[in-house]
Formats: sequence, structure tokens, C-alpha cells
Amino acid sequence: MLIPGSRLRRPRTARPWSAPMPSEPACEADGHAPASIARMDSRDQLARMTPAFKRALRTEFDLGNLLNKLCPVELDNGEVALFTVEDYARSEQIEEFERMVRERGRVLARPARVVVPATLLLSIVRGQITGETLRSRRRVLLDPVKSSMAAAFHDIVAWGVRHGASDIHINVRMAHPESEIRYTVGGRYVMPERFRGMQTSTLMEVLAVAYMDIQGGNGAVFDPVIEQQGSILHEVDGAPFMLRWASLATDAGASVTMRLLRMDMRERPLDFDRLGYLPSQIRTIERALTAEGGAIVLAGVVGSGKSTTIASMMSAIPPTRKVITLEDPVEYLIPNALQNSVSRSLDGAVSNEFDAKLKTIKRSAMNDLLIGEIRDRSTGRAFMDLASSGSNLYTTTHAGSAALIPDRLASDFIGVSRRLLATPGILKLLIYQTLLPTLCPRCALPFSSLFDRGGTAERGSSRDHWRTYADRLHELYGLDAGRLKVRNAAGCPACRQGGLVELQGYAGRTVAAEMIDPAVDDEFLRLVRDADTLALRDYFRFQRRTAFDHPDMTGKTAMECAVYKASQGLIDPRDIEPRFVSFETLQMRGKRLAPAGRRPAQRRRLASGRVPALLARRREALNGDGS
Repeated sequence: MLIPGSRLRRPRTARPWSAPMPSEPACEADGHAPASIARMDSRDQLARMTPAFKRALRTEFDLGNLLNKLCPVELDNGEVALFTVEDYARSEQIEEFERMVRERGRVLARPARVVVPATLLLSIVRGQITGETLRSRRRVLLDPVKSSMAAAFHDIVAWGVRHGASDIHINVRMAHPESEIRYTVGGRYVMPERFRGMQTSTLMEVLAVAYMDIQGGNGAVFDPVIEQQGSILHEVDGAPFMLRWASLATDAGASVTMRLLRMDMRERPLDFDRLGYLPSQIRTIERALTAEGGAIVLAGVVGSGKSTTIASMMSAIPPTRKVITLEDPVEYLIPNALQNSVSRSLDGAVSNEFDAKLKTIKRSAMNDLLIGEIRDRSTGRAFMDLASSGSNLYTTTHAGSAALIPDRLASDFIGVSRRLLATPGILKLLIYQTLLPTLCPRCALPFSSLFDRGGTAERGSSRDHWRTYADRLHELYGLDAGRLKVRNAAGCPACRQGGLVELQGYAGRTVAAEMIDPAVDDEFLRLVRDADTLALRDYFRFQRRTAFDHPDMTGKTAMECAVYKASQGLIDPRDIEPRFVSFETLQMRGKRLAPAGRRPAQRRRLASGRVPALLARRREALNGDGS
């Protein structure tokens, strides 16, 4: 008999382990007796199973296209249970699979069919949930002390999930009786009052118990004096999350950072408009997605939302195309994609598994491939191979702007050939994005309030300062200060979150992005080939064709995209500078580059001293239109 937790007795009539199924029992494969179906809704239920989960048998049986729908599992007593999603629990495929198990001389458990959530099944198939991890979890659940520490860890994680945190930071200070728990919420590093004064000794125990669930970690136990990494599967309010663990051994003590990643995108379908992309940018992305061959590369700093955007992009691919991903690790569940997690060691070395999967993928007749990030020579070689093969390639990297993505890929760290990058058709679309906090629409204040109040408490500047600031925005972008809005630091009932004063006056974040389409600009490819980094830095200077307060983002930088959103009252203009460069610096740079006297527009030069003919002709055409 197969019973979870303390339910060690089950009558011979069909009954699920945890709760009755709402529908009629299915028929056994031989058609003589009804097949009972059990249900497991969480990892903790799996950990309490009796007989216990031993291992997944995905390599012993050819699952084919049922890999994400069904997985045979061996139990401690040698019996086999079939873990499946609810749609397949009564299907002909599972009946056929039961016959296959019997033909191989294996004994089916009773009940043989176990319905689990899709994300839980995926974790079993990928090896993220194993017999060893479930045994560790069971020891925690059965030990009152460890169980209380596990509950404290869950409380820490749940607070982050419920308040939209992207990261959890646990900073242990061994020389002090208390340590701190912080979160990154809305791009800000905050400490909620709820976790102030956490005892250092207690926090160390919490981390030790949490590390017992680590996957792919270096070290069997939590060690505060060495660097460790790995991932933890965790469930909050019925939603599956992956915690990407990275601990740094500082002089004060261990500093543990956990990135919060929701596993199932199907629970929260995202589109480019909701992410903050503007209509002209969405059209550019859609045009690139329909083109065959070449690479779409998305850049940004850490925490800029690259993974979310690239996952949304992959989800937009029609199901008639075969999509494969190589990720470290898989961060979002992408519908219709064959996803693969490829782990790396702490020093960043790529395992042989990456090369093996890459060779197999090239023979898999796929249409679209995602490589999570291009960051070293191994992924750089993969980029060169796949981008030049005619496949549709999607990836991310770290770069300071869209124009500098080729320079990053051609760097000594990655080693992609400049000649290849400058070949038409290799680079299909280059995107740079960052995230900026959006103002609470209910309590945002007019910019003129800074004149009336002489600045706000957190900015601490005089009335004259803000008048000069408004004049500078008008000089640079032609913005009318009367249309601008600023954050209300006092907030309102709609935007006060968990006592975090740093977030009062804000309501989420939005994307500010810039794009380059090399398919329509041969001159850009020439600059890439010639490694003219100064000219690439100034690439956007002659591309803009509309005013800064116009929604058409063609030829505009990510900073100018942010300025447009500020002109619409969506973001505080004072939040733009910390993400890019100060307006005063731009003003000084403009004065330095401006000619002493009035000169024909076509003679303005790039910072490198070059005057690209194509850019000059394009600028002259715009001037001729009176823009």
C-alpha cells in the first residue's frame, strides 16, 4: 500500500493518498478493475510518502514526447509509481505505459497513478527533486527544532514573494548578537521592520537547515567561511519558486543572496506592453521574431529584468515551431519549449554536459534556441556556431548599451569574431533595457511642488536647485516642467507596503529600453567590424526622428525612453540619473561637443572623429524635412 505521511492504512477500495479525486476512477489496463489515482500537491507530501520516493526512472523508459506529462518513479520497496499531470491520469497513454512496466517484470505500486502539479513533475524529471533531497526534507519535517527553523526560513521567503522582492539578502555578522535580513524590492535594498533584531545564532541555524535542500551546491552542509552556490525549490501560496543561492564569505560573516524566480510563467502570462515596452518597440520585436535566422541579444545590468523579457519573447513563439533552451539554471517555465538546465561550477567552468547537449541540439531539427547567457568562451563558441547556422538564436549578455553589445561579445572574455558579428544576418536585433520605478498614480505630486516645498526630505535640495534642474531638462529635451510629476515620499494607502518607507510613492517598475536593428543599418555593421567604440557609443546621436516627448522610440536611447515616460508623468525624472548619467553631465558634454560657431549640420562629427556617410545622409534628410 502506498500512503503519504501518517496515513499508513488504506482500504482495498480505491482511495487517493491525500484527498478524493472529484471524478470517477479510471479503468485498469486489463479492463477488469478500476485504477485508483493518488494526488501529491507539494514537495513536503512527497517527502512524507511511505514507501519513500527513491529515484526517477526517466532513463530506463523511453518517454518520448510524454517527458513533461509522465515520469515513472521507483519507490523504496522496488515498486513503480507513475507520476503524471491530471490531464493524463486517465489517458490511453498511461494505460499503455502500465502494460510496458508489467512486461519488464516490474511491480506497479498501489495506487500506480499519482497526479502532481506540472511544475513538481518537471522538477522530478529534471532531477531537481531526488530521493536524497526528499530524505533530507523528511528529516527536517520530523525534527521539531529543524522544522521550526524551516518554518522561519519559509517566513523569510514568503515575505519576499508577497512583497514582490527580486532578491533576499541575509547578512550574518558573527561579531554581533544580531544580524540583518534585507530584500531587493522595486530595485531598492530595504530592511523590513518585521525582521529587525534577528539573533545571529538563530539565523545561522536557519541557513544550515535551508541549505539541506540545496541542489547543485558545493559542500554537503552550509559553510559560512567559503563561497557556496546552488538552488532551492520552494513553494509559497501554492506557487513554485526557485531560490538561486549564492553565499559570500565576508570578513563580518556569510552574506547569502537568494534570487527569487517563479517557475511557472503560465500562472502569470506576460506581454511586452505589461513589461513597459512602447508600441514602436513592440513592433520592432515582433518584426525580428518573424524573421528567419540570426540572433536576438538582450543586454542589461544585473537585476534589469533580462530573464523575464527573454522568457516573454520565447513564449511569443508559435507552437508550430520547435523551441529548445539551454539555461543555467532554468528560471521560468516556458510553454512549448524543451528546456534544459546546465549547471556550472563556482569558478564558472562549463560542464561536459553543455557541450554534449549542444552537439545533440544541432541534430534536433529545432527552429529556435535560447542560450541563457553569453558570458565566457564556451558560450561564445556556441554563439558563433549557432548564429552562423541559420538558426533563430536568443540570448542575453551584460553590456552598457545596445550599441556596445557587439563589443562585449568580441571581448577577450567571450571571443566572438568581429568579422562574424559584422556579417549581415548574424545580429538580428540588439536590445538594452533597465528597470525604473513607476510613480503611484494616486499620490504623485506635480514637479512644481519641489519649488513650493524647497525640495523633499530625502533629496534635501533648495528651491533654486530644482528651478535650475527644470531649466536643464527643458534645454536638453524641451520638456515642460508643468507636465512632470515626482514621488510623494509620504505615500498613500494604495502604495504603502509593509512599512517600507523607501517604497512609498511608487507602484511597481517599468522597462526603459533601446534597440538597434542591424538588418536595416549597414553602417552600424561597419562600425562593429572596425571596432570604433567611440562611434558606437555615439551611435544614437543621429538616429532620433521625433521629439523626446513623442512615443516613437526609433533611434532613441534607453535614457531618452525614460525621459519620454517622465514627460507622461509615469516616472520621477530624478530616478533617471542613477540608472544612466546625470543631466548636468549630458549638458556639459553637449556644450563641449558643440561647435564654436554655426556650422552645417552635416559637418558634425562623432566622438571618434569620423563622419559616417550613411548617418550624415540620414541626418541631412531629416533636416530637410524640418525636424
